[in-house]
Amino acid sequence: MRPTGSLHLGHYHGVLKNWVTLQHEYPCLFFVADWHALTTHYDNPQGIEQAAWDMVVDWLAAGVDPNQATLFIQSRVPEHAELHLLLSMMTPLGWLERVPTYKDQQEKLENKDLSTYGFLGYPLLQSADILIYRADKVPVGEDQVPHIEFSREIARRFNHLYGREPGFEDKAREAVKKLGGKKARLYEELRTRFQQKGEKDAIEQAHALLDEVQHLSVIDRERLFGYLEGTGKMILAEPGALLTEASRMPGLDGQKMSKSYNNTITLRESAESVSKKVRGMPTDPARVRRTDPGDPAKCPVWQLHQVYSDADCRAWVQEGCRSAGIGCLDCKQPVIDGILREQAPMRERAALYLEDPSLVRNIIADGCDKARELARDTMRDVREAMGLGYN
Repeated sequence: MRPTGSLHLGHYHGVLKNWVTLQHEYPCLFFVADWHALTTHYDNPQGIEQAAWDMVVDWLAAGVDPNQATLFIQSRVPEHAELHLLLSMMTPLGWLERVPTYKDQQEKLENKDLSTYGFLGYPLLQSADILIYRADKVPVGEDQVPHIEFSREIARRFNHLYGREPGFEDKAREAVKKLGGKKARLYEELRTRFQQKGEKDAIEQAHALLDEVQHLSVIDRERLFGYLEGTGKMILAEPGALLTEASRMPGLDGQKMSKSYNNTITLRESAESVSKKVRGMPTDPARVRRTDPGDPAKCPVWQLHQVYSDADCRAWVQEGCRSAGIGCLDCKQPVIDGILREQAPMRERAALYLEDPSLVRNIIADGCDKARELARDTMRDVREAMGLGYN
């Protein structure tokens, strides 16, 4: 997540709740993407460091547990930059230019000069962020799937170019002979069908065939998988998208909650401020006076009721609004109460870290050490594959 300062309830419902669930299901790495912040804020980086620390406190407040997941800062693991550099040597320029968000972001941020290599190359930096941990799952929304597919293409190209051991094809052909005459002929037929005709079922059948052969060594099996797909040794794993359910958190004006719309409530905002903001929300324009009936569907407050109120409360709102039996301030109070209930444990968890900031620094330092250990293992293999081992 890019460090943009204190997080709001849209971040919580859209991302952090999912992170809290995932940390109990997978070994997770969550990082502050401070280099990514520079792709659009290279001319004003002064606030990035403080924004990073504030954001980590918000993660911890939301329930991200450093005992369950690894939390770190991107720029504190310089291997990300090294992998990005090395991948840039073999990435076709056209691949970067066709990433859907490249032109979209340039149009949305037209007031900024984004004609920089850093902005053009940010999808490749994202790929390095993923590939360096050999991650097989990346939690994203539907709109980010093209970035994961781009990362898969980069991994595939890298493995094809550099996953070759000396004499690979000769050794692979020797491994084919070990399958026995009938299985060897079938393997070659399936390999041809996949490589020349692109038949997906052929590769599935070939994988099933190899799985049946028990006497192959691990290295021969890997050679045959690589020979089958036209690659060599798999050095970088191809990641998959772990699709997350889209969650549109409404803001104070009915639009999606976003800092750019100035319609947010932060995770740790004071009770007084929350109450003031919700009380000041616009309502159905038809309710000019207390006695005027209204329509909840035309009121931004109703959208928040759908997030924070139970069925009985929502029924009370529908009846009371349409009959003018309740006023708009009456309607807003349950929303205020619901937000404060959600924030209460966050404020409690955050208090510990706000009282002793060294706790956050220690969590990040520990996470950076763990991340670097994983990253170093990958980079050792990458350097060796690219002829940069210097052993």
